[in-house]
Amino acid sequence: MSGKVIKEDDISIVLCGAAGLGIQTVEHLLTKVLKASEYNIFATKEYMSRVRGGLNSTEIRVSNHKVRAFLDRIDLFFVFSKGAIERHQKRISKDTVIIGETKNLDECLEEIECHVVEIPLTEEAMKLGSKVYTNSIAAGIITGLLEVEIVHIDEYFKERFTTKGKDIVKKNCEAARIGYKIANDLEASGKMDFRVHKDSTVKDEILLNGTQAVGIGALAGGCNFVCAYPMSPSTGVFTFLAQNQKEFDVIVEQAEDEIAAINAVYGSWYAGARGLATTSGGGFALMEEGISLAGITEMPLVIHLAQRPGPATGLPTRTEQADLNLALFSGHGEFPRIILTPGNIEQSFTLTQKAFNLADKYQIPVFVLTDQYLLSNFYNLKPFDMKKVKIEHYIVETDLDYKRYKITENGISPRGIPGGKGLVAVDSHEHDEEGHISEDLDFMRVEMMNKRFRKEELIKKEMIPPELIGPKDYKILIVCWGSNYDIVKEAVKSLNKKDVAALHYQQVYPLHPDTADFLNAAERLIIIENNYTCQFGSLIQAQTCIQFDNRILKYTGMPFSVEEIVEKISAIIEEEK
Repeated sequence: MSGKVIKEDDISIVLCGAAGLGIQTVEHLLTKVLKASEYNIFATKEYMSRVRGGLNSTEIRVSNHKVRAFLDRIDLFFVFSKGAIERHQKRISKDTVIIGETKNLDECLEEIECHVVEIPLTEEAMKLGSKVYTNSIAAGIITGLLEVEIVHIDEYFKERFTTKGKDIVKKNCEAARIGYKIANDLEASGKMDFRVHKDSTVKDEILLNGTQAVGIGALAGGCNFVCAYPMSPSTGVFTFLAQNQKEFDVIVEQAEDEIAAINAVYGSWYAGARGLATTSGGGFALMEEGISLAGITEMPLVIHLAQRPGPATGLPTRTEQADLNLALFSGHGEFPRIILTPGNIEQSFTLTQKAFNLADKYQIPVFVLTDQYLLSNFYNLKPFDMKKVKIEHYIVETDLDYKRYKITENGISPRGIPGGKGLVAVDSHEHDEEGHISEDLDFMRVEMMNKRFRKEELIKKEMIPPELIGPKDYKILIVCWGSNYDIVKEAVKSLNKKDVAALHYQQVYPLHPDTADFLNAAERLIIIENNYTCQFGSLIQAQTCIQFDNRILKYTGMPFSVEEIVEKISAIIEEEK
């Protein structure tokens, strides 16, 4: 290693090693300790679909300001397994500092210009009795470089390992101190200087990931029944609610399959509860008949669809935005629906909460589309303002003359539940106002279809408008949806072009009526999506007859990085010149 490495105020740290080595443990430790030290943090992970072996990695950004997006840049790279350097070779630059053991530093380093620090992590860990302490040493190095007070690490280990005994707590604390000393020696030798200014506003913030935000949003929406069959990356929401079911009085049921799960959630709404089905693409495919049943019986449903790359099992631990069409066209026949696509952790909370009110009010399925990248993100944020949360109930008490499917001017029939004086009928067939099977083709069938779709006019009145990011007098407009929100937002800021703006959608269907106005105001249109067929772009084109000049699509299973977006947008701008 030659020359002094200086990093300041926004540092990207990557840790990579084989599954089973505890990379996730280090991530959990560092995010909590760094946040407690009043640093802004952002963390995300990528991992292979296996229990042991392969390579998993975590990126942690430590900053003096709010950071919310994935970077290609690696400032500090901890290598725990052979092959890690080759895996991230494209992200390594001459300014990257690689820390690892000689046995894990690949031959490809000869082809890469960077800084290498060889530290016998396993040897140091074995002095404490086990190589399991390697992770704690690495965490000590990172916290030492960032001058985190060692007391924060001690507190973390006491909280995490108290049940395993005082000796385990003591040895982890000792391991962290070994790492801390290594960091101090590196800085004292003049080899590196990592400086991040603290942000006092972090003190009163919370640390949350997307999975937790969806779960908390469901609880804030009045969810009191959850039924699912495990399928990554949606399982985390199911697990989170199961862990908190007693505190929040929620019934959590693991069904034998997704068909049973959606029907159980359907039944919960029929009985007056607020149910949630959480699943991913392959599981959702089995739920489609239940979705269609909700369509004709006008039963509220909330479905959390956590996207991952298909077809079939595809890449089960990776990320993609390829299930928009699945949600949009799911269920045979035609019926109204709402599709919400949160862009970050805050929106994951607010939109999931809102989904329950919308489903109850309009008696339709409401989808919350997330993806693996969004669900795994961690960062510090202000606590949610629960005073603004309102649970809206639309259930009526039935009388003897109750008609479940009464034809109304706005299309919304009074929804009662069993227990009143009237009969609450549901049937998968077309029906009359009382819910009895009807084959009156010329009148009742037409009236019921018209009634169901009249709701759309009301839905459009409270749609969430797209958010314009950047200058209002733009010439180039970048359109995105879902989890690309903060990535594109930071990219637009980095471009610093007075004529480049972005438009983000957190509700993609029904499509907001102002869409055409936004698009027509631009001279050039660019859409960004994590799929092959440009699903949202196709939806916009179908409804507005407006085509995009450029499509930036990615379907590798990895999210876009800020630098990647900046590079591709810059190339388009240069091409125009």
